[in-house]
Amino acid sequence: MDLQNYSLVSEFVLHGLCTSQHLQKFFFVFFSELYVLTVLGNLIIVVTVISDPQLHSSPMYFLLGNLSFLDIWLASFATPKMIRDFLSDQKLISFGGCMAQIFFLHFVGGAEMVLLVTMAYDRYVAICKPLHYMAVMSRRTCVGLVLVSWVIGFVHSISQVAFTVNLPYCGPNEVDSFFCDLPLVIKLACLDTYVLDILMISDSGLLSMSCFLLLLISYTVILINVRQRAAGGVSKALSTCSAHIMAVTLFFGPCIFIYVWPFNRFSVDKLLSVFYTIFTPLLNPLIYTLRNKEMKISMKKLRNRHVTSLKSSFPKSYMFLFIQKVSFFNIILIKYFILTLHWYNLYCATLQRNSY
Repeated sequence: MDLQNYSLVSEFVLHGLCTSQHLQKFFFVFFSELYVLTVLGNLIIVVTVISDPQLHSSPMYFLLGNLSFLDIWLASFATPKMIRDFLSDQKLISFGGCMAQIFFLHFVGGAEMVLLVTMAYDRYVAICKPLHYMAVMSRRTCVGLVLVSWVIGFVHSISQVAFTVNLPYCGPNEVDSFFCDLPLVIKLACLDTYVLDILMISDSGLLSMSCFLLLLISYTVILINVRQRAAGGVSKALSTCSAHIMAVTLFFGPCIFIYVWPFNRFSVDKLLSVFYTIFTPLLNPLIYTLRNKEMKISMKKLRNRHVTSLKSSFPKSYMFLFIQKVSFFNIILIKYFILTLHWYNLYCATLQRNSY
């Protein structure tokens, strides 16, 4: 018998991050700024890698470009709705919208976990086997590894949504989070969820733990190999891998805490969800790419090429002479400031409508 026939819930109520009106106003501005910075930072990396043939042909930057592409989606599956809900008294989401959030979270999150393992393997080959690097990490191999990460993410997500969408939801419909998180949604089903918790540990928990252990093993092997080859090599390897380890910990730590122990919910779970859905996509461009010398040079070339084309189209425009003098990141900040003003005007307009 189809369990979906017993589902009487057509929408869910999200509790959001907090109930304080003053904090919600602050969070509206704060997370709007974070979201704009996240999308702009990752989008710039994707455009830079695509536009620079040297970076696009490099295995490391090809993988970094794919990571930034995934981070844009990871930051966008729930953050825009969360920002909008800060201005709403009722934080509602339809049943289909809730299942869509679960699907995209596990699709993109699963693909990013596998991609991070691929990037660790890339660093292992580059540091421990530099003479064979281009042969091992060929373009065909890189494309294949990226496709594998997407396929694993898709299969992982479908396996999660398949049993969640057919559960009977006939009573409570309140989700104590700012998005539909799988452990919280299945708790609302009108049946014993112990077996479902075991299935979630076997799927999400196993994927998180296995990828995290593979990453730790990869970086440990890198440090051991460098230490055996040259004195002082450990410090150089640490400087290369420390940023990666930091990003991995920030991403996998909350996921493991939430999905490996789903039987008990803690008040800190909501804060941890913010880390891997919002802060990690923002920090990845800073940790992996923007502090990289080759990436900065390519961004500067892209800025100069863009400014030159604008100047040739409008040779007498003083505005483009001004833009030529400012740095690439100043242009980003100008665009970001304009978008922030747009969000602020939207917020003021909403307050005026509510006052009437």
